[in-house]
Amino acid sequence: MDQLKDRGAKPPLIIAGVDEVGRGALFGPVVAAAVILSAPTQLALAQAGVTDSKALTVERRAALYGQICAMGTCAIGLASAAEIDQINILQASLLAMRRAVARLTLQPTYCLVDGNQQIPGLNLPQKTMVKGDRRSLVIAAASIVAKVWRDRLIVRLAAKYPDYDLASNKGYGTPRHKAGLKTNGLTRYHRLSFSTCRAALSSRANAERQGRLF
Repeated sequence: MDQLKDRGAKPPLIIAGVDEVGRGALFGPVVAAAVILSAPTQLALAQAGVTDSKALTVERRAALYGQICAMGTCAIGLASAAEIDQINILQASLLAMRRAVARLTLQPTYCLVDGNQQIPGLNLPQKTMVKGDRRSLVIAAASIVAKVWRDRLIVRLAAKYPDYDLASNKGYGTPRHKAGLKTNGLTRYHRLSFSTCRAALSSRANAERQGRLF
């Protein structure tokens, strides 16, 4: 009888929270994180102050990132600047999310996804949540993991590309970043499909043509 009951039992509900960061940046990949937390871990992280990454200081995010990674199951997915240019930023963000879920060592049975767009090709039940990083602790945890991981990547790249103030702006379009684009042009990590990058490329090309003419 127990075996018959087991055959009809539903699989345990394993929920992954999924969020991304870097959609509005001019430089670097869009990065998604998928996070699975047990119920006791969720309680502990809630008490530790896990919330929307944007509401936390850099130091607090770093501390919580370490706790989340130590206590939960986490994975990162990327979509490169080239992929963003090829398929657009929305589709690239969803691609990064799908890659993050696929790389989890513990596969979820359900996903909570920040925003209003379901992840295509996921083959898992999913629910979208607008402002999910404020409403769901597992999505908030994913927002922290994605943010800290991407920021650290951009800081490493800043050492190679020092002319864009990347360590400070994390790839977003600050005045110093835009000034660097005008002076030094684009790197292979810049998103050519974004209007600011296209304008910088056009401006530099015009300046080079004028330099040849005069």
